[in-house]
Amino acid sequence: MNAGNIYKDGTYLENHPTWHQEDSAWKAKQILKILKKNSVTPLTLCEVGCGAGEILNCLSHQYGGEVVFSGYEISPQAFAICKNKERENLHFFLENLLDYEDPAFDVLMAIDVFEHVEDYFGFLRKVKKKAVYKVFHIPLDLSVQSVFRLSPILRSRSSVGHIHYFMKETALATLRDTGYEVVDYCYTSGSLELSNHGWKTNLMKVPRKLFFQLHSDLAVRVLGGFSLLVLAK
Repeated sequence: MNAGNIYKDGTYLENHPTWHQEDSAWKAKQILKILKKNSVTPLTLCEVGCGAGEILNCLSHQYGGEVVFSGYEISPQAFAICKNKERENLHFFLENLLDYEDPAFDVLMAIDVFEHVEDYFGFLRKVKKKAVYKVFHIPLDLSVQSVFRLSPILRSRSSVGHIHYFMKETALATLRDTGYEVVDYCYTSGSLELSNHGWKTNLMKVPRKLFFQLHSDLAVRVLGGFSLLVLAK
């Protein structure tokens, strides 16, 4: 599998016709929460790998017209979807932001992105220069149950193009190794809060929720089904 080509040749759209827009309002809510908690009030906000652009669209409604939003996407199919959402303070570009020296923003988001990127260390070092604050959402694919069963990891590779796999500790270490200061982080529980999952995930909702309430780190490490939201500088 060529991780880059599936986004350009239509394969990803064929496998995911909605481009995960149904999850966008929930993701935007998590992003808004961590920014407000840390008193980050951007005037310019960018997303790298913005997909169908719905996260930016949701955030633009929350912030209003005083904030300028920019989305960069390499997939022509995704760009065709998000282009229809443009308005005065929301713009999309079929370009790789990292190819340009100048664009700099108050906040840059990479939401479920760098696990897809072959040279993710190089990607992170380049992204760091593009904004004051960075927001990363990182799927935590590595857990006891995913390694034991193996199928969840292989499925994330074939279905959504994950080619790197993280747990909380390795995700945070990767950011620090590439020069970031981690300002704040928290778990996000899409497996518990989103309804568009299969029956196996739904079956695990109760044990995940109870275990998470008892010991969040151990629950994530053993059962999986969580992601990490990180605010960094």
